[in-house]
Amino acid sequence: MFSRALAGAALLAALAVPALAADAPTPLPAPWAENLWNPKPDKEDVILPMPCGGAMAFRRVEVPSDGPLGDYKVMLGGTDEAAAYAENKHADFIAGSFGAGKGGRYYLIGKYEVSDLQFQALSGTCPQPSMRLRLPKVNVTWFEAVGFADAYSTWARANAADKLPREEQEAGFLRLPTEAEWEFAARGGTKVTPTEFEDRTFPTPEGMARYVWFQGSQSANGKLQLTGLLLPNPLGLHDTLGNADEMVWEPFRLNRVTRPHGQAGGFVVRGGNLFTSEADVRTSYRQEQPFYDAQGARRSGSTGFRLVVAAPVVTSPTQLKGIQSAWSALGTAAENLSGPALTDPVEELNVIVKATEDENVRRRLQNLQTTIKGNIAARDEQRDRAARVLLRLGAFLGNKLADDARSIDQLAAVYEARVKSSSAQDALAQRYKGQLDVERGILDGNLKYYADTVLRAADDYHADVLARQNEVLALELKNSGLTDLVRTAGVFLGHTQAYRASRKAERDQWLEQLKKNR
Repeated sequence: MFSRALAGAALLAALAVPALAADAPTPLPAPWAENLWNPKPDKEDVILPMPCGGAMAFRRVEVPSDGPLGDYKVMLGGTDEAAAYAENKHADFIAGSFGAGKGGRYYLIGKYEVSDLQFQALSGTCPQPSMRLRLPKVNVTWFEAVGFADAYSTWARANAADKLPREEQEAGFLRLPTEAEWEFAARGGTKVTPTEFEDRTFPTPEGMARYVWFQGSQSANGKLQLTGLLLPNPLGLHDTLGNADEMVWEPFRLNRVTRPHGQAGGFVVRGGNLFTSEADVRTSYRQEQPFYDAQGARRSGSTGFRLVVAAPVVTSPTQLKGIQSAWSALGTAAENLSGPALTDPVEELNVIVKATEDENVRRRLQNLQTTIKGNIAARDEQRDRAARVLLRLGAFLGNKLADDARSIDQLAAVYEARVKSSSAQDALAQRYKGQLDVERGILDGNLKYYADTVLRAADDYHADVLARQNEVLALELKNSGLTDLVRTAGVFLGHTQAYRASRKAERDQWLEQLKKNR
C-alpha cells in the first residue's frame, strides 16, 4: 500500500539514476511511446506527466451549474427490478471542481483505466515500458488505489504543478471518483441527450462488442484486454463498461427506493467486467466488494480503477464568503426571482425567532425556518429546470418554424414560376397551390403555438431566471453538439424580452427573425 513515505521514496527512485561519472549529469528517463498510455489520442485530451517519462490522459467533464452553490440534477441508476435494491433510479446532484466561466464547472476523469505501466511508475522503480503493461492494473486493493492517487498527487504537485488545473490559487489533486462523478461521465455527461443519458448504456451505434469487453468468445473470451482497443463513449472515455470493473470513493449502501440506506458497507465497483454477460451490461451496474477477505485486504483479477482530478470546495476566504452569501440567499425572496414578494416567510420567521424569549419555542421556530428554506430552495430548483425545458422547447419550435417557412418559400417560388410559364389554372399549378395552402395552414398553427410558448415563458418566469437558465442550457446544448439550438434559444429569449416590454405578440416579425437566424 502506498504511503506518503513510500510516495517520497517512489519519487526519489523514479528520478534517481546512478551517475555514469562523478561529474556527469543524471540522465532522464526516455519518454514513453504515446501508444503505451494514450493509444487513441484526441485534441481535447488533457495530459498530466508522471515519473519515469510517463503520462496519463484525462477528459474534461463539463457540468452545468450556477453560482458557488449551483449543481446539476441528474437521474442515476436503472430500472432492472432484480437489482433495484442497489441500483434503483434516483435523483442525484453533481458539480465540477473547477470553474469554467458562466453557467458551468468541470472535473477531469481518466480517459482509460490506470494501467500496470502507470501503476509501476509510482511504485519505487521505473518499469521497462512494454505493450503488455498497457493492461489495466488489477489485483490491487482499494487502499492501494487510494495510495496510488496520493502518491501521484504528491509527485504532480511537486514536479508538474503548472500542469494541474486550479480552482483560484489551489492546485488540483487526484483521487478515486465519487459514484455520481463516475456514472455521470460513464453515461456521456452532457455530450448525450437527456433521453440517451437515462438509457441502459451510452449510445453504441456500431454494436455493443465495438465498445465493451464482456463475457463470451465474441468479446473478451475470459481474458483481460489492453486499454483503449475499443471505441469510446461520447465523452471520449474507454472501457467504462466491461473489461475491469472500477472502484469508486464511497462505501456501498443499499438503495431505499429514493435515497441511500443508512448502513455503509464495503467498497463499490462499477461498470461490470470481462465476466459480465452482454445482457447484464448497463451503466447502473454496481456491486459491493468487502474491504477484506481471508487473505487480508481484498484483491481481484477483474477489478481496477481510474482517477479524477478534483479540488477542495473552499479554497480561499473570499470564496468562503461567496458560499456563505449564496447559502443565505437560498430559499429567500432575494434568491426567488419569480417576481416581487410582499413578504419573505424566512425573514419573517427570523424576526419572530429573535423576538422570542422561550428557548424551546425558539428552537422549534428555527427548525421550521430551516424546513421552509429547504422547501423554497427545492421549489426554485424545480423552477429553474422547468425554465430550461421551456427554453429548449422554444428553440426546437423556432428551428422547425424556420425550416418549414423556407420550404414554403421554395414551394411558392416553384408555384409562381409554373403560373408564369403556364397559368394559374394549370393542373400542376393547382396542385402546388393546394400544397401551399395546407403547409401555410400548418405553419400558421405552429407559429401560434410558438407565440403561446413565448408568452407563457415571459409571464411565468422572471427575466433574470430565463437569462440565467439560458446560459446553463447553452452549455448543455454545446456539449451535446446542438449548437444551432443555442442560437435559436437566444432568439427565443429575445422574443420573451420583447413581449415583456411591449406586451405584443409580433408573430410575423418573430418568424422573420427565426428565418434569418437559420
